[in-house]
Amino acid sequence: MILKDGKILLGKRKGAHGEGEYAWPGGHLEHMEGFEECAKRETLEETGMEIENIRFLRLLNFKDYAPKHYVDILLLADWKSGEPQVLEPNKCEGWYWYDIDNLPEPLFKAEYSGVEAYKTGKNFFDA
Repeated sequence: MILKDGKILLGKRKGAHGEGEYAWPGGHLEHMEGFEECAKRETLEETGMEIENIRFLRLLNFKDYAPKHYVDILLLADWKSGEPQVLEPNKCEGWYWYDIDNLPEPLFKAEYSGVEAYKTGKNFFDA
């Protein structure tokens, strides 16, 4: 989840589970990659932007798109530089900044717990 001027960045997914749902940049860890390094790499690869001040936000046992099952580690970061660009057009229709209290629907299922974690400080979701 990337913050800039009180807003968060979301893109409309396409070509995978959650197609048509809004999600923040993210992806899988590469072998031996750190969490912070992964967040920076995925953000740059997907949006062309740089992020900073990366910190833990929430841990989710993510089972909403069966038979897929993930452990989702959500990090919170501040925007550092660049404007969002669609660098993976087969995966995202476009990137836009949204007010946290006025988000588009539907969100990718994991993002609901991320918003809750940001607003409440709850950081563990094992549902």
